[in-house]
Amino acid sequence: MTSRRRFLGVTAGVTAGLALPVGAAAYEKWSGERTGTVLSSRIRPPRQFAVPLPVPPRARPTRTTGGTDQYEITQRHGAVEIIPGLRTAVWGYDGIFPGPTFTARSGRRTRVRVLNKLSVPTSLHLHGGVTPPHSDGYPTDVLVPVRCGAEFRTRGMTHGMGRMHAPAPDWTVSEGYKTYEYPMNQRAATLWYHDHRMDFSAPQVWRGLAGMFLVHDHEEDALPLPGGERDIPLMICDRSFEKDGSFRYPGHSPTCTGTPGVEDAYMDGVLGDVQLVNGAPWPEAEVSANRHRLRLLNASNARRYHLVLRREDGGTLPFVQIGGDGGLLAAPQSLNGIPMAPGERFDVVVDFTDCPVGSHVTLGNTLADGRMCQVMRFRVARKEKDTSHVPARLSRYAALHPASAVATRHFDFRRSDDAWTINGRPFSTSEILARPRLDTVERWRFTSDFHHPVHLHLAHFQVLSRGGRAPEPTDAGWKDTVDVRPYEVVDVLVRFRGHRGRYMLHCHNLEHEDMAMMANFQVI
Repeated sequence: MTSRRRFLGVTAGVTAGLALPVGAAAYEKWSGERTGTVLSSRIRPPRQFAVPLPVPPRARPTRTTGGTDQYEITQRHGAVEIIPGLRTAVWGYDGIFPGPTFTARSGRRTRVRVLNKLSVPTSLHLHGGVTPPHSDGYPTDVLVPVRCGAEFRTRGMTHGMGRMHAPAPDWTVSEGYKTYEYPMNQRAATLWYHDHRMDFSAPQVWRGLAGMFLVHDHEEDALPLPGGERDIPLMICDRSFEKDGSFRYPGHSPTCTGTPGVEDAYMDGVLGDVQLVNGAPWPEAEVSANRHRLRLLNASNARRYHLVLRREDGGTLPFVQIGGDGGLLAAPQSLNGIPMAPGERFDVVVDFTDCPVGSHVTLGNTLADGRMCQVMRFRVARKEKDTSHVPARLSRYAALHPASAVATRHFDFRRSDDAWTINGRPFSTSEILARPRLDTVERWRFTSDFHHPVHLHLAHFQVLSRGGRAPEPTDAGWKDTVDVRPYEVVDVLVRFRGHRGRYMLHCHNLEHEDMAMMANFQVI
């Protein structure tokens, strides 16, 4: 399994503690297509801004009782038109890509019954959810297709760096369906859900197993922010395509039932050459000349973005950030550009008031070249009355302080002994690297030899510093994913609340995650 161990583009011997310069210029230096090989499609690229922005359907409860909303969703094969004139086979929630958008209320339990009618195991993870362990989407807590449970138990399942791993006792196998319980004891926020199966998260998400999950609460309801059709979730990701319109992915096992991993050229993460937003290539959204709320999600396997808004007259529009991974900020902040690593979310308001009717505003990515430097376009179609505004104060925000940390821990993400590791260890389901106590705060330090977006399950955190300096403006708020750039040191204050049990942290470059760049922590 040499190809699963190869590491590209990193010079050994550079000091892990080397601090990067801060700011957008530094981010662009260390990000973008220069960090990976683009997987070329075998189709003629579709015309940009030729299709309307689709809006995924809202998931509807099958039953509402007391304080619980119950849903049912089926993972199944589907065929959708992504490239105009072609049909793409997807593995989708309800057979669509992206999956249905869930809307939940803080403090109101959400119960999701998931049926697996695919041909592979899956594990659903609510990214950003404060979720009990049995519903967290641990990679070896799998849901297998009906009538296939015995086969998977007998045959075994792959685990990390090409080694085989028996299902018991570290695997939990549900057959046919599994019910996930989400208490929703958390703030209003833009979350998302996606597959998290051991060794095959990357190809299964690439094939379509992802969707958005929005949480609302009374604090957010009281704000005069844009709503209704002017509250727009945008799931941004890249893909590549075969001649027949099917997804192209450089995996060793096209069926996701054999040898895991990708071809050597793509070991640092798979980058596509077709930009999708809500599952459409370079779409155009019709907007009115007023304020719109955009919920930005980077759902790419490995691609980073530095988003900007370009007007036709050569100027730009600012983003007014109102929230991040874990919900509303204390106060809004104006940003000229937004860096986004895989898994991160930014909740922003964009004001089109001064844009003439008939003009266009393009959402661009300064980290990409050629056609990929464009993401989507907004067409200002009309003027409408606008009673929304962004208030000076958004949220009762509890800032964490270093003195509140009861422990300090260090997690180093790097290649070690021909393996992708955390603290020099490839992932083991039985090994626990930290045992934080419930309702405490700890200081965690992340260091890196490459681009590693670090994601924590269950626990939310606040960024304390980068390279010994103050955090960047785009680090603001409660987060569950933080971008750790090459040879950078990022300190965060992590709050552990909600549940005891086994959880994990990992790199959200999905190819790295599949190569066992994960670790367990146990909340006690």
